[in-house]
Amino acid sequence: MESELENKFEKVLKVMSNQFGNDLDLQALLFLIGVQELGKGKITLSKNEKVDVMHIATCTLLAPYGYYEFEGLDKDGWPHWKVSEKLPPLKPAQQQDIMKQAIVDYFESNELLK
Repeated sequence: MESELENKFEKVLKVMSNQFGNDLDLQALLFLIGVQELGKGKITLSKNEKVDVMHIATCTLLAPYGYYEFEGLDKDGWPHWKVSEKLPPLKPAQQQDIMKQAIVDYFESNELLK
């Protein structure tokens, strides 16, 4: 199962790296997903807003697993989430595997992988 996940995740990285012309990693994918979900188009973000964008991605990715629930948009159009189930204590490698699986699921459900 792990090799299947790794193969699919590598495919996501390849597709996105080809589109953006860089070697991307998990953090870069989180940022890109967050920007996509924010839906603001081309904007300039502060360092704190970049962290917020990555949080948007994390919440979006983990919502289908029941960990977050979308609450709505604020007056500036930024999405807000609430914790619906606390994540269990995980080792760093386990956290990374969950995020990789969530990213693969996101790309597959949005038909971004062919």
